[in-house]
Amino acid sequence: MKLIVGLGNPGKEYERTRHNVGFDIIDEFAEKNGFNPFKEKFQGLLTEKTVNGEKVILLKPQTYMNLSGNSIVQVVKFYKIDPVEDLVVVYDDMDLPLGKLRVKMNGSAGGHNGIKSIISHLGQDFMRVKCGIGKAKNKDENINFVLGRFTKEESEVVNPMFLSVISLLDDVLKNTQIDKIMQKYNKK
Repeated sequence: MKLIVGLGNPGKEYERTRHNVGFDIIDEFAEKNGFNPFKEKFQGLLTEKTVNGEKVILLKPQTYMNLSGNSIVQVVKFYKIDPVEDLVVVYDDMDLPLGKLRVKMNGSAGGHNGIKSIISHLGQDFMRVKCGIGKAKNKDENINFVLGRFTKEESEVVNPMFLSVISLLDDVLKNTQIDKIMQKYNKK
């Protein structure tokens, strides 16, 4: 069983913002793979399907970013999921250049409050797919930057990253080893 989580904030005002990259990728992945519509469950929007003989759960926590762990831990406990082996979290990262992708298996939250919340509930050993959204020009603009939408030019850089993440998730579901996934997607 795999639990694939996309991080973001609920509500129309946050749709298609930099901070909701995780939600947007999960939506595209669900559509590409023919998942049923998402249903409200475990303080999130959840859908599940059997892929290659394995149950796959997609989750978009609806707790707002800073409390993402509250939703995820409920799903992990209910389905008895091993976070080290079977949890994948997709989210935005300001420390990565726009359109870059980084896969990690553990570490600190790196200032990301959604990851900090997950770590507080589950520990730091789980697969992270960090999606580069670029940085604000100065720190005072960070909040407006992450809650802003991509420009047309930025979207041309971000769209290929979305496709790469969807391909990466397909590899996860084929049980490709994590080191092979990291080699393939953690390009300099």
